Parts: sequence; C-alpha cells; structure tokens
Amino acid sequence: QVFTFNRVEIKVQPSVKVKNGAPMSIICHADISKNADFQLKHNFTIFKDGKLVFMTVSDKEDAHYEIPVAKSSDTGDYECTVKADGKLGFSNSIYVWVAGMTKPILTADKKEVLEGEVVKLRCELPEEVPPLEFFFRKIKTNSAPKEKRVPEQNQNFSEVEYYVEEGDNILQFDCFGKRQVRSGWESSQHSNKTLVTVKEPFIKPTLITKPSSNVTEGDQIEFECSTVVAQIRDIEIIFQKNRTILNSVRDKKFLKYSTVATQEDTGEYLCKVEQGAVSKTTKLNVFVAELFPKPTLSASMTKLDENKDLILSCSINGLRRANFSIVRKSPSGDILLKNSRVLAIRVNVNDTGSYTCKAEVRGIVKESKPVTINVYAPVSKPTLSVVSGSPEVVLGKPLQLICHSVMGTPPITFTFYKGDEIKKNVTNDTYATFLDEDIGLNDNGGYKCDARNNHSSGVKTSNILNVTVIVPIRDASLGSVPYGEVEVGSDTAFLCSVKEGSWPIDFKFFKKTDQEVLLHEVREYSDRTIWHKKTMKRKDTGTYYCMASNRASVDVRSRPITISVILAGWQKGVIAAFVLTAMAGVGAVALWWFLRKKKK
Repeated sequence: QVFTFNRVEIKVQPSVKVKNGAPMSIICHADISKNADFQLKHNFTIFKDGKLVFMTVSDKEDAHYEIPVAKSSDTGDYECTVKADGKLGFSNSIYVWVAGMTKPILTADKKEVLEGEVVKLRCELPEEVPPLEFFFRKIKTNSAPKEKRVPEQNQNFSEVEYYVEEGDNILQFDCFGKRQVRSGWESSQHSNKTLVTVKEPFIKPTLITKPSSNVTEGDQIEFECSTVVAQIRDIEIIFQKNRTILNSVRDKKFLKYSTVATQEDTGEYLCKVEQGAVSKTTKLNVFVAELFPKPTLSASMTKLDENKDLILSCSINGLRRANFSIVRKSPSGDILLKNSRVLAIRVNVNDTGSYTCKAEVRGIVKESKPVTINVYAPVSKPTLSVVSGSPEVVLGKPLQLICHSVMGTPPITFTFYKGDEIKKNVTNDTYATFLDEDIGLNDNGGYKCDARNNHSSGVKTSNILNVTVIVPIRDASLGSVPYGEVEVGSDTAFLCSVKEGSWPIDFKFFKKTDQEVLLHEVREYSDRTIWHKKTMKRKDTGTYYCMASNRASVDVRSRPITISVILAGWQKGVIAAFVLTAMAGVGAVALWWFLRKKKK
C-alpha cells in the first residue's frame, strides 16, 4: 500500500469575509495519490492563530469545522495539518475576517442623581474577545457629547464614572466598542441609550444690593446673597470681589455684607454657594461714583540746597473744603508732619524723601501721588592720591588714582584730568577711581580731579598730584683698571655703569665662587660707580660681575669679567737672583771636589 500527499489545502465557506452572526465552515482537504484502492485513516487538525481549535479522524479526504454563528473573535489566520500512516501534510494559511461586532450592552448604577454626584456605567460586549477598546459618551441637549476611551486588555467589559455637573438636567449615555483587525480598526454599533435624571441640591443664588448697584463714595452699601436648598447641612455661601473673600457663612441660606462705598469698591462681585462637589455662582457689577478727586501735592522745589526753605501745598480740583494732612512716607509707616494744606520748613539733608498729602471728606480719605524731595549738602574739596600709596609709577606700568570727597550728598560726579585733558567721568557716592595705562617718560605730574553734585555751590577741584615716573635699569656693564692681569699688591678699580635708569641706583659687586659673594655695595645718584679694591692678592684671582637696581625693583646683572693676579717685577728679580746664587754655590762645591780628587 503506497500513497503520497499531493497537497493539503484549507478553504472557507461561504467566503473569507463572513458577516457577524452568519454560519461559517472551515474545510481542510487532503489530496492524496494511492497505488491501489485501500482505506486510509486521516487525522485532521485545524489551527487558528497558532492555537488548536478542531481535531477529527476520518477515512474521507475532507474535514469540516462548522461555526453556526460567526463572531468577530473568529477572525484570524487558519491552517490545517493532515497525518496519515506516519506521513504529515501542511496547508497554507488563510485569513478569515468576520465583519462586524456584537452590539454592546450599557447599564447605569443609578437612574436619578443629584448635581455633584457620580454615575457609574458598565459597557459589555458579550461575545467579543479582548483586547478591546470601549468608548463611553455623555449626551446633553444642545451640546457635543463628552467621550471617554478605555482600553481593556483582559476582559470584554469596562466601567467608568461620570461626574454630574451644574446644569446637567436630563442626561443620556451610550457606548460602543472597537477592535483591531488586519485592515485597521473595526467598530461595533452603539449600545442602547440609558437615561439618567438630575436633581438640583440647591438653586443658583440671588445677589442684590441696597439701595442700588450705582452709589456715590461715602454712601452705605449693603449686599444680600441667598439661595433655596433641599438640605441645609454642609451648605456654604461665600461672598467675594475679584479673588478676595469679603464674607462667608455655613449651614445658612442667607448672607449679608455692608460697607461705606469708595471708588475702589467699583467692580464685579460674586456670590458662590457650595455643597460637597457642587458649586453655583451669581455675579453683579457695582459702580461707585467719585465724591471728590484725589488731592494734588505740589512743592516749591524738588531739588534744593540744605538750609533752604521748602513749601508743600495740597489742593483738590474744584473743592476747597476738606480735612488735609501732609505726611512723609517711611518704611515703618507714614509720619504725620502737619494737619494742614500747607507746610513750610527749612530743610536739611535728612529731609530727603517722599511726601504725600491726604484729604478727608465724609469719612472718605484719598491720598495724592508721592512727591520726591532731594536735599543736597555741598561736596568738600576732593583729595587725589595713588591707590598704592607712593606718588610714583614704573615706566610702562599702569597707574591707579582715587578721588575722594569726604562731604557731599550723593550722587557725586568725579572728573579726572591728565594735564588739561579730561580722561574720565564717574558718578558714584563718595569716591571714584581712574586707571592710566598710558604712562610715558614725560608724565611726571599734572593729575587732578573735580567733584560736583546737585548743590548750587558748583565744582570743587583737588590739588595737582605730581607723579614720578621710574625708568627701570637697562644694560649694566662691568670693567676694571687694570683689565685682565693685575700684579700682586697693586690696586684695582672696578667700574659698574648702566645705560638707563632713574636715580638713585643701588650698585653691588660680586665674585663668583661656589657661592656668590657680595664684595661691595653702594647707592649712587649717578649712572655709574667706581669701587677701588686695595692690595690685590693671588686669592683674588677669579670672575667678577656687578648688579644694579632702583625703585622699579628689577635687578639687572652685568656680564662677568675675569681677573688674574700675577707677581710684580721686583718679586720676579729676587726670585731670579736667589736661583742664580744657588746655582753658583752648587758649581763652586763641584769644582772644589773635582780639584781635590785630581791632587790625590
């Protein structure tokens, strides 16, 4: 008995796209060739999305997996295998789409609610398989539905809560579901509509004013806010203007607030009633007419010298009868100067500050805009000095000057001069600095500074500051007389000189040994100096150099010179005579010995 699988195929009846609720049949067919007519048992297995859904054993070449009522959950990839006598055949995969979803069922936990309460809804797709997406809608008359989306990964129902707001009278809710298919998203029909009736826990408050909403400054104005409430417990009435709460009551349905009207009371007022999560508001605009305008404070002068007379006067346009007072502003509070419309004082520096006047009519007090008074003491004669302390500067280095006035009301303007040329203007409190970075050989004086403020006395000028320019040492050299070789016992003159440098100059002479030895030092008001070294000895042979420095604090070293100390001429003669005498003595002894030997 020989057989072979030609092919295994899978197909769907009536088609690969089936309407939700219609019958559907998945057919697995094995096409087999045999060498004889014999019976063969076939093991059919059908898979959906890789999971086993149907198995059967048959001697026929077809197996039918019947689905009487197709649901959207039956959508997927189907394939089958056929096993016969140890041989196995596989079909290709086929995608089946069950179009349409079952209609969802919507239920609400309440049919009647109060404003501020919560309605809990449940939407279910009985025959659908997750993952699913649920969409809940809150429908109000003459407004767009409010929609909530809830994804569900593990169940075919979802629950949400809706807050019942002020103005929600009769509400309708519905829901629908979505699932993802290969071609995109598929939506179900909308569920049944569920009706919920809403009741008010209290009515919108009433807000009135007495005598009216248009009053004049100084009038008594009274506000009344009230509501009708089903249950007075936990009810709260709040009365406010802009963001400021003016009055409030609890567990009452009536509130009063009264005040003497001022122009600042013009604006929008709000009465708010709250109970739990419910809040209702009523607004009212109030206009307060001006009784009199703000006063004006005028000053005879706003900038004046100390010990001058100042007159402050307060006035109201079109009104003469009022209670006036003039005050000085202070961080710790207003300082009353006089209960009058006019104040005359002789000022000093401490009177600098901000002043206002106040006017009172029928209990209404208004304040003018502030007027700033500045009182000035004259500047003292400034002093000009070098910041480092010493009135000198090294050529090429910057020079920093400071100009300072001990007395004078700030701000003070300082002006720096170099000769007759203005170099810098600085406005500060008591001092200012100036950095001159362009120092030349001829800048030996001529600095001064001016100081002035708003006092009428004008400008004060410092004394002229003369600054000495220190030229650093340049090119030190060392020479000697005699030069090179010096006889023992003779004197040597060492000459150290510089090409350039401000006096006095400190000269130092050194001899090089294992350590540098200072031989001589001197300060000269000259560019050179001579050092006479007496009675040279053989040990004075060696290398010499000199070093020069001045107030520029830079040491300049010369090139070294070598001195050799040799014997004098007479010393050489003595040595030669001694040698010749010694040689003659040796010769005489030798001759005597020779003659004696010959006689024998």
